[in-house]
Formats: sequence, C-alpha cells, structure tokens
Amino acid sequence: MTKLSRPDISAARADAESLIARFEINTAPVPVERIARRLDVQVRYAPLDGDLSGMAYIAEGVRIIGVNSLHHSTRQRFTLAHELAHICRHEDILQDAVHLDRGSLRRDWLSTQGTDPYEQEANAFASSLLMPRVLLEAIVGERVIDLEDDDAIGVLARRFRVSQAAMRFRLMQYGH
Repeated sequence: MTKLSRPDISAARADAESLIARFEINTAPVPVERIARRLDVQVRYAPLDGDLSGMAYIAEGVRIIGVNSLHHSTRQRFTLAHELAHICRHEDILQDAVHLDRGSLRRDWLSTQGTDPYEQEANAFASSLLMPRVLLEAIVGERVIDLEDDDAIGVLARRFRVSQAAMRFRLMQYGH
C-alpha cells in the first residue's frame, strides 16, 4: 500500500459526481443513505463518544459506516458522505486498519485541521456528493449568491439538507 502524500481533490469530486450520474440523482436533497445502500455499504447510527462524528471500516468483507446519532441531522449527512468517500476512495487503508486491529478512519480533530490528504479528499467528495455542481447550477443558475446573506444561504442549505457553513463553503468552490 502506498501512503497518500497529496490529495487528489479533482478526482474526489469527480468520483462523487459520477455517483450522482450513476444513480440518476436529479433533485435535492441527495439521498446519501440510499446511495450507500446501493453500494452495499451498511450504515449504522449510534451515540459515539466526544466529538467523534463517524467511522468507516471493513469487517470480514462487510463495508460499514458508523454515524454519531447524537449529532445534528445535517452533520450526520455530511459525516455519512465523508465516510462513504473513505469506503469508495481509501478502501486499501480500511483493509489494513482492520487487519492491524486499528479499527477505522475517524472523523475527529485531525480531520478538521485540513492537513491529512485522506481527509481533504473525503471532505471534497462529501461536499460534491451532497451539493453536486449539476444540482447547484439547476437551482442557482447564473445568479450570484451573497455569501453574507444568511436568508439566501439558509434557503439553499435547507434545500440540500446541509449546514449553512457547508453551503457557504461549497458556493465559494462553485464560484459565487
């Protein structure tokens, strides 16, 4: 196994967009749990310790994502999409982690720092999966959204069932 030294953000976004096309998702919110099931990934919700949002692991060939049921629903959706990225893009790491009894890739303090290339890819994948460019274009079109307009951001965030912070960040990537 080769350690990932640099994230491939473009490939992560392309992988997410390919799932949107593959499963013919054409309306928001994106049914991320249904996508996971169609990829034969089991999703389990449970109260997790501290600020641990979720985990992805493979046990005896079964791909599993755990999501912290104590977190807000929009956080749970982002966590699920993030962990799905690890399943789709970093399966070799998960295999090693289980084999070595290390358990899982975690959503924790390290992942929020934006320095780990696996976490950077997973965040880009999650953002593109939950707020795909094609659906943003269909809804926003050529309009410029004021990133300081809480009402406008709130409307879009509710439509995509994501946090306002996630929507702002995605709109910055989208070019607004």
